[in-house]
Amino acid sequence: MKEALNPASSPWTRAQKLFSLIAILAFVAAACPMIAAAQDPQDQDDPPSRVARLGYMEGSVSFQPAGENEWVQAVPNRPMTTGDKLWADRDSRAEVQLGSSMIDLGSSTGFSFLNLDDHTVQMEVTAGALNVRVWHLDRDTNFEIDTPNQAFTITEPGRYRVETSENGDYTVVTIREGAGESSGNGQSYTLHSGQRTTFRGTTSLNADVEQIGPPDDFVAWSDRREHRYNDSPSARYCSRQVVGFEDLDENGDWQPSPQYGNVWYPHVHPGWAPYHDGHWAWIDPWGWTWVDDAPWGYAPFHYGRWVNVYGRWGWVPGPPEVRPVYAPALVVFVGGHPGGGSNVAWFPLGPREVYVPAYRVSPGYVNRVNVSNTTVNQTTVTNVYNTTIVNNNTTINRVTYVNQNVHGAVAAMPQRAFASAQPVARNKVQVNPRELRNAPVMARAAVQPAPQAVLGPHANEARRAAAPPPTVANRQVFAKTAPPPPPPAFAARQQILAQHPGQPIARQELAKMAAPTRPGGPAEPRVRVVSPSKPATPPPDSNQPGTRPGAPPAANAPGRLGQPQPENERMNNQPGNRPAESPARNDRSALAPNNRPAQPAPSQPAPNNRPEGNKGGNRWSEPPARNGRPDTAPNRGSQPGQPAPGQSDRGNPGDRPNRTQPRNDQAPQQHKEPPSRPQAPQSSQQQHSAAPAEHGRPAQPSQQQHESNKPDRRER
Repeated sequence: MKEALNPASSPWTRAQKLFSLIAILAFVAAACPMIAAAQDPQDQDDPPSRVARLGYMEGSVSFQPAGENEWVQAVPNRPMTTGDKLWADRDSRAEVQLGSSMIDLGSSTGFSFLNLDDHTVQMEVTAGALNVRVWHLDRDTNFEIDTPNQAFTITEPGRYRVETSENGDYTVVTIREGAGESSGNGQSYTLHSGQRTTFRGTTSLNADVEQIGPPDDFVAWSDRREHRYNDSPSARYCSRQVVGFEDLDENGDWQPSPQYGNVWYPHVHPGWAPYHDGHWAWIDPWGWTWVDDAPWGYAPFHYGRWVNVYGRWGWVPGPPEVRPVYAPALVVFVGGHPGGGSNVAWFPLGPREVYVPAYRVSPGYVNRVNVSNTTVNQTTVTNVYNTTIVNNNTTINRVTYVNQNVHGAVAAMPQRAFASAQPVARNKVQVNPRELRNAPVMARAAVQPAPQAVLGPHANEARRAAAPPPTVANRQVFAKTAPPPPPPAFAARQQILAQHPGQPIARQELAKMAAPTRPGGPAEPRVRVVSPSKPATPPPDSNQPGTRPGAPPAANAPGRLGQPQPENERMNNQPGNRPAESPARNDRSALAPNNRPAQPAPSQPAPNNRPEGNKGGNRWSEPPARNGRPDTAPNRGSQPGQPAPGQSDRGNPGDRPNRTQPRNDQAPQQHKEPPSRPQAPQSSQQQHSAAPAEHGRPAQPSQQQHESNKPDRRER
């Protein structure tokens, strides 16, 4: 009885104690990572393990480093990170590679990385077109493309295209494969595979949906580039997330080695050695970074190790099952001014040798950047870390390097040429082998960078490089995720860099130097973070005939982005659960909701619902499409009230009969337009005006209508 009256022993009290214990354990589990982070503040200085590569260019492509105002001619293999910008001029193209994704720039396209780290790929396109291929997307990765009127977030691997008009007033998002979400000014739209969605407006986001058309020249170009990645034999020997691995296929051969495993041998001239043909660039937060001249010269110089086998240089990749970590240059420097005077010398690291970063990092980063790029014992990595980074000792003692005494392995050049990104091949100096054996080995080159090291080898030609129009370069974009502040200019960093030559400024210090311009203001003045979004649904697909295979290409095809579609090209916005209303203008399709058959108008000729048999030369030879799209209208010049060339001509719903809709379980039949159609009397205002309420309040299509409007995948 006493036990029953004791509150501490009641079932309710015991349950309370159990819940309290669970809450405490959950709190401790959540707090442990924060405690660990607080105990190791160096983790915040670790640079990203992912860096983009400017992999390929056609025509005139310009580059603007983060924090700078000058545009220079871009060079292949340039590593790209947060704040870097590209401009593909007219009739030009470029490809940016990220290992798990690929970004192609079309003609007259302005591009920039607003943020790029291990969990974020955030880019902006201020004009032009991007083709984006995503092969792998981690759950905690935010992949975002920001334009002047919306922010598009990719949520699945797939093929995407984002186009921005020349004046920035509309954006077209095409999903050939995958899914995503567009957000802007309080509205968000979920987009699916097979849709081409046009977003207009900045104060409110209006969405029009149509089906994707056949691939154009830009898509075909991107597909050819993609095949190199998908079909690469080199993927059998190294991780697919090694940026640029596909370039190894045509420029070398793989051979097994009992000592090193699979080794890739490049096709090069006699006497060639790694890290001899290229230049040194200064890229924060890594500092001195190697940029190779060879078209394949990215993966073997930022991942893996080099070894000389019987007089032939070969590249040994890291373990394929380990996610690779980018390094600016896997070399060690030789001190003591070898060759006489103020020279800088270096040679490549060999297998199982530890890379010591010149930038401030944590022990975990040093371990990751080594074990992902070579087979090395973690104890060895820890010992080297403690004797160099912890003790702040740039000299590496009691380590024998396999490549230090290989003939021709060491490259040397004057400090002035090194500091100004001059080509190594034109500035090399001879090195005495005896001096090399006695010279100390250093973790970094103690050389202060010149401004040319930031801009690259074409710094002296900056005024002659193509640049985007000021309206494009300074255009504001919408972002769903607030990007970090833009990095400070190199001129603002020079004084600090002079205090410790060759050592980059730590990431936390750089962030303080790049504080927002005003308290509470956006980190990037040109970026406007969208307000919390309310889910909306774009109008249903109107099955435009001009977007099916065999139809004329759209006027705003990529690389040659056209003008916005006329207002009479908007989508059918009728809900599927109520009768169609009388249209106020001549841009509505005569298609009735898919779940209700429509009766032909009594004054119009009966529609031709027979199966498409013998067609003229402008007809498909394939069976009718699933969505019953009308045939392609003749290509006519733009006239008031009519679509532009290459766009679909849906006509006036009052000018032609309503068509009986097929049941969802039967293949739809195509309708052949009569050669001439009588025009119903309408006022010009009815023909050209748009009801604003229809754009601000998209209709919710019924499930049956949604299934009927699924896109035809044959054009893919």
